[in-house]
Amino acid sequence: MADRRPYTLLSCGMSLDGYLDDATDERLLLSNDADFDRVDEVRAASDAILVGAATVRNDDPRLQVRSPERVARRRAAGRPAQPLKVTVTSRAKLDSGARFFTVGSGPKLVYCASDTVDMAIEQLSAVATVVDGGRPVELRRVSEDLFARGVRRLMVEGGGEVHTQLLTEGLADELHLVVAPIFVGHPGATRFVGPGRFPFSGRRRARLVSTTQLDDVVLLRYALSERFSERAW
Repeated sequence: MADRRPYTLLSCGMSLDGYLDDATDERLLLSNDADFDRVDEVRAASDAILVGAATVRNDDPRLQVRSPERVARRRAAGRPAQPLKVTVTSRAKLDSGARFFTVGSGPKLVYCASDTVDMAIEQLSAVATVVDGGRPVELRRVSEDLFARGVRRLMVEGGGEVHTQLLTEGLADELHLVVAPIFVGHPGATRFVGPGRFPFSGRRRARLVSTTQLDDVVLLRYALSERFSERAW
């Protein structure tokens, strides 16, 4: 089964008390310029970038490699200029005008629950390819379908529900966790992960590979599976 899914890296920034965002309508910037550049490098090395539908709705991300030099390197290697953009949704309630769909000319995939496929096709077929992800959406099925489409390196940028499912189902190979020097302190804010049966708990610990200070944030790199590669992403 492991050979039929992409090498999967989870990328996340969180506060000191474990939150991805605060409870306001404005996006909380946890990172800094040095880390944004590092994330851009990871994106440039990826075949696809996956986010949950809530991230599309709340953060309206572009999910683009921004550096012209990195885009040029991808093209020189015979790869698409930008990674494939992927989202998963149970309700198919996505705005076709979101930057996920409108920024960049590359393909976009929307995996949705079986009972919302028709609605998703009606709303999004002009801007994305809609794929039946099961009922409810099964991330192992999504992962294996991406592998069949040629995706070998998958970067996952959130949100908390997606991270939770990938971790609890043993579908993640590597974690890049950036810790910002702030507290959120709001019980209604979104945490890095939600409740679940995680493979690393009790006496079993994830392997910390490296720590890197990037100005005022710290990057923690963890190995999560036997497929972990020591080489830089």
